[in-house]
Amino acid sequence: MGQKVHPCGFRLGVNKDWQAKWYTGKNYTQFLLDDLKLRRVVEQKCPGGAVARAEIERSGDEVYLTLYSARPGILIGRGGQNVEALKSDLEKVSKDKIRLTIREVEHPELEAILVARSIAGRLEERIPFRRAMRQAAFRTSQAGAKGVKIMCSGRLGGAEIARTETLRQGQMPLHKLRANIDYGFAEAHTLMGRIGVKVWIYKGDIIPETEVKSVTTETSEIPQGT
Repeated sequence: MGQKVHPCGFRLGVNKDWQAKWYTGKNYTQFLLDDLKLRRVVEQKCPGGAVARAEIERSGDEVYLTLYSARPGILIGRGGQNVEALKSDLEKVSKDKIRLTIREVEHPELEAILVARSIAGRLEERIPFRRAMRQAAFRTSQAGAKGVKIMCSGRLGGAEIARTETLRQGQMPLHKLRANIDYGFAEAHTLMGRIGVKVWIYKGDIIPETEVKSVTTETSEIPQGT
């Protein structure tokens, strides 16, 4: 079952958190459309900013938008010019006041969406897809990932018939809920058509604190002489 659903949505409430945190009654559809518009503006206006994810929180008439980027300097710009321009574009889409915050991603090699975008960019530069997949998997493994899975689909290598190529390294327990798995998708626009890139990154298990406490209490109750 874990292979048929979104890995992040499958683990919401277990070890994944929501990227939009707000509650409303009558204005649900309006808030949802506003969130989609804000995310679309961020994708269009920040192509080189390497934005991994955008978290949205609402409080009254204010929207707190936090962008996690691997290149915060490009988003901020000289003297904060790019930030002000992005904020003005966001306020044109939304009726609420935007509070924009930019945070840096410490390990971009462990962000699945950034890895997928880098592979798509190399495919657009006519780099052989197998080389791009191997290099991305090697960098991700060197960064500390316990497993990585990369899948490319489309007219690979200019072939007339579309096919799917998959590269696996390490472990990938998609069925285990405590597994910390990140998922990302990107598209490469080539002369032969679009090529889809999917990336799964396994970062290890997240053990709940209740289980850790129970294990420590059980070990402390065992007599030392046994």
